[in-house]
Amino acid sequence: MRQIYLYIVFIIIGSSTVIASDKSTVLITGANRGLGLEFAKQYQARGYNVIGTARNTAKAVKLQALGVRVLQLDVTNQKSVDNLSAELKDTPLDILINNAGYFNRVDTSLDKVNFDILELTYAVNTLGPLRVTQALIDNLKLGKSKTVISISSGLSSISNSTGQWYAYRSSKTALNQINKIMSEEFKNKEFIFTVLSPGWVKTDMGGPNANYTPKQSISGMLKVIDSLTTEDSGKFYDLKGKTVDW
Repeated sequence: MRQIYLYIVFIIIGSSTVIASDKSTVLITGANRGLGLEFAKQYQARGYNVIGTARNTAKAVKLQALGVRVLQLDVTNQKSVDNLSAELKDTPLDILINNAGYFNRVDTSLDKVNFDILELTYAVNTLGPLRVTQALIDNLKLGKSKTVISISSGLSSISNSTGQWYAYRSSKTALNQINKIMSEEFKNKEFIFTVLSPGWVKTDMGGPNANYTPKQSISGMLKVIDSLTTEDSGKFYDLKGKTVDW
């Protein structure tokens, strides 16, 4: 079971006591709302150092209210990603949560495929996690857990596909493959690269009729993340820890 690494050092000088702490650090992309915001809330409650990113930090009011570190990031913009990397410098990262996502439901059939939307969906859902992971890999090397979690979807499963949504389904399928490639490249280097399906969640993206609240989804996924070992690198799980068919 993965635990928060918390070291407390007491230095007693006369009658005064100084307490220093070293907590695990998690960075969450797209943390201004939905699943990302709930990730930030629950990791903060666990005592982690939380870094949440948002495209527009001024509008990330709920994230700012948590008191976590908020940084600007547009995962589709290389300069923005480079700026994030420069801001973090040599900061160790224990867990990276590639959460930022985009889902436009216009392409329910071939004649409705919009290539501008297709390109944007891939830019956010597929290239975004790859771009951010590449930029922060050295920070992760400095961390203890060396864990990269990319939020996928049950809709990415080829074997379980029921059609519709060309852009979203295929962008997440491609993300799964990228995750697998990274897991092979960093095999035997103590890294964990895992994709998780959060389930159908009541967010702006999922809608009000979904099966899970954000709190339920994140609570489930955190239990899965806690239990991960290097043996789980390159695999695909749902929020209950069940293997999802590719």
